[in-house]
Amino acid sequence: MKTPLFALVSTLSVFPLAIPAGAQPLAPLGADTPHAPTEEQLRCITEEEVVAAQLAWGEGIVAIGKAYSDGGDYTKAAADHINTFYAYDMATVLFKPTLASDDQFRLTFDGALSYFVGGNASYPEDGGFAIKPWSKVRWKNAGITNNVCHMAVAMGNYYFTPVEGGEETKVEYAIGYIRDADGDLRMMIHKSTIPYNGG
Repeated sequence: MKTPLFALVSTLSVFPLAIPAGAQPLAPLGADTPHAPTEEQLRCITEEEVVAAQLAWGEGIVAIGKAYSDGGDYTKAAADHINTFYAYDMATVLFKPTLASDDQFRLTFDGALSYFVGGNASYPEDGGFAIKPWSKVRWKNAGITNNVCHMAVAMGNYYFTPVEGGEETKVEYAIGYIRDADGDLRMMIHKSTIPYNGG
């Protein structure tokens, strides 16, 4: 259900795109699915909900790595993580993982799963970010904005602590959150990068 696009579709109906003579008009984005949001999706997203979603995402990354270390089904743990925190079943998800350079943008569930656990021949660069493994993820938001109410965007740094100890890995993020039909927050934008080092 691509309900987060309802505002965009409404905007396009007010400002239609010019269609060249003789060309067939394209169906609006998400025209194959209902546009009406659920009552839960109409609730404004709060800063507290964003922080809670971030903490839960970090715990999920740690849980994937623990499943890997314990010989458990880490692929299922990662699939459950993606289904819980990303909106692949609702809309196009714009995911730019930290350590992806050949296939930088993971717009599909399979691309995201490969990034987290590796093992997909279509993405040979993936070593499995979540199975490093990590023991903790610490968040430091530079800011959270929800001016449009039904979407919130957070930007800042998160810090990943290796299980074997040592220094945290600092990573920059920008994440856009929307609600699913049940009112839970899902990521539809997730950009993650290593900070510029001046080189």
